[in-house]
Amino acid sequence: MIRNVIFCFTLVILFSVIVHVKPQVCYGMNHYDRCSKNTACGCLPTINTNQTAICGVLEVTCSKFIPCKPLTNECDQFGAVCVQHPRCNDLPVCYPLSMSDERLCPITRNWISTGSMKYSRYMHQAIVLVDGKILVMGGIDDKPIAHKTAELYDGSVGIWTATGNMTYARFGHTASTLKNGKILVAGGNGNGMYLNTAELYDPSTRTWTTTGNMSSTRFGHRASVLANGKVLVTGGDGRTQYLNTAELYDPSTETWTLTDSMKSPRYRHTATVLTNGKVLVTGGYADVYTNTAELYDPTTETWTTVAAMNKAISLHTASLLSNGKVLITGGITAVADTLKNALLFDPTTESWTSTSNMNHERHTHTASVLPTGEVLVIGGVYTTNTKGYSSTALNSAELYNPTTETWTSVSNMTTARGMHTAFVLVNGKALITGGRNNESLKSAEIY
Repeated sequence: MIRNVIFCFTLVILFSVIVHVKPQVCYGMNHYDRCSKNTACGCLPTINTNQTAICGVLEVTCSKFIPCKPLTNECDQFGAVCVQHPRCNDLPVCYPLSMSDERLCPITRNWISTGSMKYSRYMHQAIVLVDGKILVMGGIDDKPIAHKTAELYDGSVGIWTATGNMTYARFGHTASTLKNGKILVAGGNGNGMYLNTAELYDPSTRTWTTTGNMSSTRFGHRASVLANGKVLVTGGDGRTQYLNTAELYDPSTETWTLTDSMKSPRYRHTATVLTNGKVLVTGGYADVYTNTAELYDPTTETWTTVAAMNKAISLHTASLLSNGKVLITGGITAVADTLKNALLFDPTTESWTSTSNMNHERHTHTASVLPTGEVLVIGGVYTTNTKGYSSTALNSAELYNPTTETWTSVSNMTTARGMHTAFVLVNGKALITGGRNNESLKSAEIY
């Protein structure tokens, strides 16, 4: 057995010289936990790197490793990283990254139920605070009653706690993290009353205070934090009409000012801050579904039209990739056709290209960019009118790899849900909260 392991060890080192390897990072796992479908692999804590651990082969004798430099814990060997290894009494040794290659140690990805929220809710908002906790606020339940309640999730212990209530109950609102660490909540629907109100959550005191009102009531709008610290709010349903207006919130004065209006009214669209600071707005609904897209330039405070998408959609997602492109997934069309299409927007050419389709059609889903650069698409709703109008919540999830432009199905959530929220925790795991299938949900789970 040992002879075979040594032989494999030699092969993977030779393999790493001629083939680029992709080490697998363990996010949120304990040291030496099993991390792969390959039971010979486990999480090895790294030293002097920004990675908490790598998933690598454990079944190798310590004599095959070279010790790290005593004072610096560094490695002279090319393609090696300093780790603690259980076979070496946790002493720092230089570990070949080839033994953490995804082909040797494919990461195990599973869903784990975590503590439930106190209240069931969907069409709520969730946001990461500066201390790493997740703040969930608002939403609506099956009664149907809008919530003013808010809760905090501590990922280090997996516990939910109540925090201060908002001044106004609301769902279909926005939540944005300001540069001072406070959370700005704006608009939404408060039990039949469309809102123009806004309020601030202070994580240090766990309290809410009202701030300046928007010029328009808005529901299903979008909010984007600009590089200058201001918050751009776009579109939405103003109750009497769909809006093309946009306004800016200035945290220093706590006031709103109108800015240039979009070319087209829209709600339930997407808004993405690009790496160049501009804001890309896509799709949405305003009496008709739209395929149009626009760019907002914060320096000139003006909108320009860019190339349209190939389909008119709403309730889709937009994700900023590490390469600067924007990935659009799913959505629903005017004929209640749910899509599995995916598109890429390139800011350098301001043009669209198709990428591979998802494995499942979905709308009102979520898409989260993981620390690996992959995009985790979760749940949502499948709607069809082929044999009468019907909607089904989904528990499926899949990963998009921007390098290969391919999708991979991962394990299903424990509960089907749409209109939920998803956020990546500081440990790299994704937290999914609430949503709705046949009923509103208070459950939460972690990927």
